[in-house]
Amino acid sequence: MIALVEGYRAGLFARNQWWPNILAGLIVGIVALPLSMAFAIASGARPEQGIYTAIVGGGLVTLLGGSRLQISGPTGAFIVILAGITAKYGIPGLQIATLMAGVILLMMGLAKMGGLIKFIPTPVIIGFTTGIGVIIFVGQWAYFLGLPKPEGEHFHEKVWALLQSLGQTHWPTLLIALLSLVIVLFASKIKIFRRIPGPLLAMVVATILQAALQLPGVATIGSMFGGVPQGLPAFAWPEMTVSQVLSLVGPAFTIAMLGAIESLLSAVVADRMAGTRHNSNQELVGQGVANIVTPLFGGFAATGAIARTATNIRNGGTGPLAGIVHVLTLVLILLVLAPLASSIPLAALAAILFVVAWNMSELPNFGRMLMRAPTADRIVLVVTFLLTVFVDLVVAVNVGVMLAIFHFLRRMAASVETREVAEDALEREFADQVGHKRPEGAMVYEIDGPMFFAAIESFERALKHTATDPESLVIRLRRVPFIDATGLQSIEEVVTDLHQRGVQVLLCEANAKVLEKMRRSGLVSSDSQAQYCDTLEQAFDRARLNTEAT
Repeated sequence: MIALVEGYRAGLFARNQWWPNILAGLIVGIVALPLSMAFAIASGARPEQGIYTAIVGGGLVTLLGGSRLQISGPTGAFIVILAGITAKYGIPGLQIATLMAGVILLMMGLAKMGGLIKFIPTPVIIGFTTGIGVIIFVGQWAYFLGLPKPEGEHFHEKVWALLQSLGQTHWPTLLIALLSLVIVLFASKIKIFRRIPGPLLAMVVATILQAALQLPGVATIGSMFGGVPQGLPAFAWPEMTVSQVLSLVGPAFTIAMLGAIESLLSAVVADRMAGTRHNSNQELVGQGVANIVTPLFGGFAATGAIARTATNIRNGGTGPLAGIVHVLTLVLILLVLAPLASSIPLAALAAILFVVAWNMSELPNFGRMLMRAPTADRIVLVVTFLLTVFVDLVVAVNVGVMLAIFHFLRRMAASVETREVAEDALEREFADQVGHKRPEGAMVYEIDGPMFFAAIESFERALKHTATDPESLVIRLRRVPFIDATGLQSIEEVVTDLHQRGVQVLLCEANAKVLEKMRRSGLVSSDSQAQYCDTLEQAFDRARLNTEAT
């Protein structure tokens, strides 16, 4: 259900809910201001585009999303992807890719694919989020230290260029950055500043300092971008060509997948904190619509923001009203205070992003998993991290997921067992049934586990190479939860091989789904080489008849 409708039905727009949600929305809007500008600049966009994204994207997700507490806008997780798209295709290319990603997200939501995102393994998620945190941290060195923008396309090239330019550190810029970092980290520990968001306080102090002293050489939003326009964004349809669309398919899918992961993770966090339950498919629909519309009003990719969503809940937000107030707060700031943004030092925004990078990197979780997780999970974690940092986020996620899948299949295949059922086990099973026992010349095998392509080898090895051929072979399928096409083909090959060796094959005790698949494949039919029995007793009766006939 749409969160706005659910919130209304739950009474979250009642008068007694106004004040806590208005207060939460005001706080989140103030927190979102410096973060939105910082994320935009780090992504290669203008600072006001980050605010536009928070207003348009955040508003639409609040109205149409599947989580009543979700706060959306630009996020740190997108920086690496968006900066690369902007560098290669420019802002128009970024906006077209965002629009395309919105269509993909909308289709995913309508196709009810929201539940699939939860199957991305934790080592992959932690690996790429830690990698993104490292890239954001290193990417802000230039602004934090007042260094020239590093040359080079790859991470190690940029790091080397930054290290070589350390001698050019601009000390006034560094001092403002350090002051901002201290304020962000420690302002909440001082009683009088406890209710003021650290990023906002750092930005305000640094701006006042720069406006008063006019320190030469300190890069500001005014000197880099000419300030922030006062007023709301206008609608503009991006010009696009078929060749542009085709070249941006890959980046658009990357934005969509990361946006889906980030949004649904944020919704899960909100559910845990507030005891709510989000609708993952509706959340993807809301995110899709937001990312289709946002670039039409000057913005770029938006997704669920975990930190701002958590801030909303901690400050009393209970429903969509807080998200609406958050948007109205940003609109008011943009209309009234935009001219003051010219003196905001980029070093202060870099300090804010340092803290964002640390928080999103999950280094403590990364360290714990690296020390305590099983070896295969550690390999997936490290490979995903290294590929994120040194190659590409898309490659990292794809390779990480594939490694995790291969490991899962290997463990699943190892758990499938085909074994001969011992005589004493059969005697215990039929102890209270007089006259039921294994016929002479019959052998009983049992398959324990799913019959799928990765688990076939042990089955074929067990049945194709029996030491001596029995007159009848009974295969119990009661512990086979499902079977795929490869499993069906493998059983058919074993049945054919045994039939040619003069062995009667009897299948029994399959569940309804497995039996239906065997019938559709022709493995079980009136003219097939294998016979099917509902119970083991029936299979023994047929085996006994076969023995007597021979």
